[in-house]
Amino acid sequence: MRYLTTAALALLAAPAFADGEDITIRGELIDTWCYFSGVMGGPDAVQGTAHHTCAIWCSAGGIPVGLLAEDGTVYMLLAIGGDDQTASGQTQLELASHDITAAGRVVARDGLNYLVIDEVVEDHGITNINHTDFGAIPGFAIPNPEG
Repeated sequence: MRYLTTAALALLAAPAFADGEDITIRGELIDTWCYFSGVMGGPDAVQGTAHHTCAIWCSAGGIPVGLLAEDGTVYMLLAIGGDDQTASGQTQLELASHDITAAGRVVARDGLNYLVIDEVVEDHGITNINHTDFGAIPGFAIPNPEG
């Protein structure tokens, strides 16, 4: 099991997360800006391979990452255990558009669902193959973390 970062531990220690619920959940890591704004099209256009490159670059630029659960619920992702950053963290860049099963803690507050992932139990890869021009993971998609 991965160790939690100081930020993730602080989140879990916060009163709201003390009242949260431990869950195991499956869904796709999404780019929340494009998903909610509609700037790149409807929800189907901003998932899977059709939106993979943009999802990576938005995360690298600091746009919050979400988890779109199988039931259609969106969770704002606050942390993934073992990564030292939230938005733009290496784990989130590597998992953009991936379908994952994760164990963590969820809390609903002020109409939003928040999720702190303790562990990615399984990475199912990109299962929403809807971009035929480049395949599942374009080679140019992942930003260079050193540059």
